[in-house]
Amino acid sequence: MNLEALFQQQTALPSIPKVVQEVIESFNNESVSIEEIAKKLAADQVLSAKILRLANSSYYHVSRTIGTVDDAVLMLGFMTVRTLVVSTGMAGSFKKLPGVDLKLFWRYSLDTALVAKWLAKRGKLNSDFAFTVGLMHAIGQLVMHAGMPEQALQVDKVAGPLDARRLDVERKSFGYDFADVGAELARRWRFPDEFAKVIEAFPQPLQGEFDPFAAIVHLAAWRARAHENQYSDEELAATFPAEVAERLGVRLETFTQEMPPLEELGEGMQELIA
Repeated sequence: MNLEALFQQQTALPSIPKVVQEVIESFNNESVSIEEIAKKLAADQVLSAKILRLANSSYYHVSRTIGTVDDAVLMLGFMTVRTLVVSTGMAGSFKKLPGVDLKLFWRYSLDTALVAKWLAKRGKLNSDFAFTVGLMHAIGQLVMHAGMPEQALQVDKVAGPLDARRLDVERKSFGYDFADVGAELARRWRFPDEFAKVIEAFPQPLQGEFDPFAAIVHLAAWRARAHENQYSDEELAATFPAEVAERLGVRLETFTQEMPPLEELGEGMQELIA
């Protein structure tokens, strides 16, 4: 099944709440106001409850209780709120998929997002952007499982969702991989072009024009995979993408010594995927 045919499948494209679609579109609208977004969020009970839970979570270390969506938006900041809305919208858009452990998938995706955010901050780059694109870098896997379940399950038998060989197996089987699918989904959901560009480039960030965000997501996905698969020190060293890291000016020690443990990085953020 080619890429166009995959997206023609009614089951492949998840529906996302209207407010999430509007928030995605606000990425492209410089003049949109915090009040407008807060008003839209307040009208969506599920999303506003999540935003409030997150604003009051240990992740943000707030000294007082945040009681309204307006307060949450002001306290968290515009970009963070947009990031959280899009993230929760995506995490809720795929309900059940045959052969996919959604809890594992979103845990790994959230870990990738957290590492990407930390790396971006360290490199003085847009950390909210890195977080969102890190969270959705593998969403093409869900689209493939939804739109072509039998073929996706065949690939699962050779290389599971968290297997580093997964992208290669997909390319050999279909002529494209989950990064291509995720990039196409970002375009169809009308994300800014940069999202699709980074998702498409993250598997091989040193090919073509270098994008630091693609390299960040590449390294973050490696770290999240290593964490989930409980790599030993030897396995970390053996699988470390040294060339990509070098382009970003980071080393293995950046991850093993400087970066806080993932549990600490993401404390309180599990609300996003709960």
